[in-house]
Amino acid sequence: MNPVTSAAAESAARGAAPVPGFAVIPGAQVHEALQGREKEITELVEATYRLHGAGQTVNPPSYFLRFPDRPSSRIIALPASVGGSVGVDGLKWISSFPDNVAAGLPRASAVLVLNDHDTGYPFACLESSIISATRTAASAALAADRLTRTRRRPTRVGFFGTGLIARYIHTFLTGTGWSFEQVGVYDVSADSAAGFCGYLRQSGADGQGGGEITVHDSPEELIRSSDLVVFATVAGRPHVSDPSLFDHAPVVLHVSLRDLAPEVLLASANFVDDVEHCLKADTSPHLAEQLTGGRGFLDGTLDDVLTGRVDPPADRTVVFSPFGLGVLDLAVGKYVYDEVARAGDLRVIDDFFHELRRYG
Repeated sequence: MNPVTSAAAESAARGAAPVPGFAVIPGAQVHEALQGREKEITELVEATYRLHGAGQTVNPPSYFLRFPDRPSSRIIALPASVGGSVGVDGLKWISSFPDNVAAGLPRASAVLVLNDHDTGYPFACLESSIISATRTAASAALAADRLTRTRRRPTRVGFFGTGLIARYIHTFLTGTGWSFEQVGVYDVSADSAAGFCGYLRQSGADGQGGGEITVHDSPEELIRSSDLVVFATVAGRPHVSDPSLFDHAPVVLHVSLRDLAPEVLLASANFVDDVEHCLKADTSPHLAEQLTGGRGFLDGTLDDVLTGRVDPPADRTVVFSPFGLGVLDLAVGKYVYDEVARAGDLRVIDDFFHELRRYG
């Protein structure tokens, strides 16, 4: 239940529908609600994908705010609605400013607004960079599990790009039962690669997957030595174009969406989270569609795999390219809200909504 403020009590006294209270949930509370719950969150993400596949969500196109004077930066609005037991509407507002990294700030920052299902009133604003990274990592871990069930489970993972998303994906992989004999690392930034290796060593020391860590000198080395390849870069256009690098038929989590040239996709089996969302904004699948004039290179969606409509091949490279659905942010955000409310720790702003009488 949403907290009832004095404004809500006043509404009830005059026979009007109660106005939800408005809570602000900062990053520390979000982190506490999600930490160590990788299996639970991955199950929640799977359930949300199934709701989406069953038509019980609304997930309109994302809206991109771009800047002529800052071409590498953008802010994206992801409106969405989730039905079923989640029953919430809302909006994620997330910025990506890659130049922040050089200044010591994270690339991405975000907020998530949750709206009441019945009244439409916003009832919470959450720090959402953690939620966004969590849903991305949970989606990747789910895809890794389901796309490898027709083959020998990979024991050699390679991370191409070693920022926050890579760390979260590794955490979710190991937190959902994966262990690796080898962990490969490649990044154009030596500092980022070193920082990621420090995280990996700490994870191994904690018994969360371990594995021999190798920093590769080239993308080619990383790809050829990995059975599970994770792309988590900030690339704006394809930079891996040789399909022969994937002749050993790995599973590829193409999380950053723009790393692979169309030729690589056309030589692979391809799965996305949502066809219409993924084939736009010059993603690699969008470029493949433009090159071929059709969508025949797509083998299905992750929901197709979850429901058994499609089985991923065991003898070909399999690429999962998730655009990232706002419904996942809403589901994870509502989970965080419910956990904080259950603990009695909501920070409610009383009387946030002021004009409640139609005529004063």
